Amino acid sequence: MRANFVLSEIGVGLRRNLTMTFAVIVSVALSLALLGGSLLARKQVNSMEDYWYDRVEVSIFLCNANDAESGDPACTRGAVTEEQRENLRAELEENQLVEEVYHETAEEAYEHYQEQQQNSPIAAVVTPDQMQESLRVKLTDPTKYEVISSAFAGRDGVQSVTDQRSLLENLFNLLNGVNYAALGLMVLMLVVALLLIVNTVRVSAFSRRRETGIMRLVGASSFYIQMPFILEATIAGLLGALFACVLLLGVKYFAINNFLAERIPAIDFIGWDAVISVLPWVLVVGALMPSVAAFFALRKYLKV
Repeated sequence: MRANFVLSEIGVGLRRNLTMTFAVIVSVALSLALLGGSLLARKQVNSMEDYWYDRVEVSIFLCNANDAESGDPACTRGAVTEEQRENLRAELEENQLVEEVYHETAEEAYEHYQEQQQNSPIAAVVTPDQMQESLRVKLTDPTKYEVISSAFAGRDGVQSVTDQRSLLENLFNLLNGVNYAALGLMVLMLVVALLLIVNTVRVSAFSRRRETGIMRLVGASSFYIQMPFILEATIAGLLGALFACVLLLGVKYFAINNFLAERIPAIDFIGWDAVISVLPWVLVVGALMPSVAAFFALRKYLKV
């Protein structure tokens, strides 16, 4: 195949359909940026899950005098005694699922509450005797929370057993929902991009149908006729993929590194290595998707 002929045909096709080619580039860029963003969002959620689930604690709140006086069903036998507290702690420390046990007194709970709620008007009327002391338990496997809960809930001196994991799961379910919504929008944009690619290739093929027919009659192979059109679509797809990569790099640098990371230091955001690992997939999809779409769109125009 003569390279000069193929290149000239590509140039002719791009010039004749400049507006539609630009639309293809933009739609491919947006759809692939959403694809890359969805992959990075999945990595971010997985990273956050691993980070926070390793740090979650099971809190065993102990009955105090206020709980007993208010008629709390779990504290009908009165406030926790020293013996009950020590027995609970000893059982926890002997449990193979427990990595560490920390006893937070009512005074310490009051100090933490005042630090966290210092701007709340309720904090001014809360007293230390109203706070509950607790046993904070770090597990070797946070997924085994129910084993500890079933073993210690309802025991004498225990008001309730809570797991921070349940609070985090609500957050991660929300993040996963946002990620699925982005995936759905990405699929929609990919469909739009495919339709634009197919229409652009068909318009280009229709505008050159006479030349194509002559080439077919003189014995040109299907591959020889198709190649300029396929390469046109591939070039448009690669340009869109490059723009998508620029968008992803820009979001990482400006939105994450220079904005979110400074304002939300508690979150360990994904690094450059995660972003770089996604870019090759974006480029591959950007090259293959238009090529395959163009190949199938051209089949009817090879019949003379």
